[in-house]
Amino acid sequence: MEYRNFKDVKIAEVGLGTWQLGSADWGAVNQEDAFKILKAYTDNGGNFIDTADVYGMGVSEKTIGSFLKTQNKDIYVATKLGRRGDANGWPPKYTYDLLKSHVEDSLTNLDLPQLFLEQLHCIPTEEMRSGTVFNHLRALQQQGLIKHFGASVETSEEALICLEQEGLASLQIIFNLFRQHVADEVFAKAKEKNVAIIVRVPLASGLLSGKFEEKTHFALNDHRNFNANGEAFNAGETFSGIDFKEGVRLANKIKGMLPDSRMPQWAIRWILDHPEVTTVIPGASRVTQVYANVEASDLKNLSPETHQELRKLYDEEIQHEIRGHY
Repeated sequence: MEYRNFKDVKIAEVGLGTWQLGSADWGAVNQEDAFKILKAYTDNGGNFIDTADVYGMGVSEKTIGSFLKTQNKDIYVATKLGRRGDANGWPPKYTYDLLKSHVEDSLTNLDLPQLFLEQLHCIPTEEMRSGTVFNHLRALQQQGLIKHFGASVETSEEALICLEQEGLASLQIIFNLFRQHVADEVFAKAKEKNVAIIVRVPLASGLLSGKFEEKTHFALNDHRNFNANGEAFNAGETFSGIDFKEGVRLANKIKGMLPDSRMPQWAIRWILDHPEVTTVIPGASRVTQVYANVEASDLKNLSPETHQELRKLYDEEIQHEIRGHY
């Protein structure tokens, strides 16, 4: 495993996303299997785990908190807040008291004295633009409840809004072979501001694993079923906004451009070839997926010619297929 700088520490360039460990929106993962996934990751050099308070409404955080008690090494946990609330998925107001209570809940779930990284969880654009919510995060940082703060966003516009905020440590954004334009719009500014880039949805909800067929079906409680076309939340969050059948076709094209059949590893390697990226956080619902994900760190960079071919395909056939907010 290779490591990259995050402020004053070094974190694994391949992190672990743990939406799956909430046993909601991806199907069920029991705690025994969740521990095996977490152990496989840390045993292979991983030290950066990303979660959120809404992943199973605390289940993911509590599972990670229990797992941390079995470890005697430095593991950096990032969580997120901002999606707990009313039936529409948003709190009525992003007040200081609300954020503090959610931070305290995460501290309890994780059983930690301080959160390494607290991130806004794709909150409304106008809330980011007003800047007040960042003042709340700074106050929580001054109190010692959080060490660093960042933001997870849906669009490049939101990313650039957040990058104007003093003290922002990280920016989490979708960036993958189905979302290549983000590098053009955001990365240089993030580097200028010394803000870490955390890449989420690196495999486009599994499409870029190259293992799906048009006839593939997902469980009823899997967001790849109930949100395939944006029925429950932003369509851009599932399959990176690409229609599933079209995504299968495009993934097969991409597979033919890669050095060998290890498509998920090369899809992650493509992301890591961008030096502005600090870490990528693929999820895993099985131990074998963890092994595949971390293997990407050991691969050599893709050739410039392959990068050019992949960008050409994106410009000509992929970008205009993206739906939802991006």
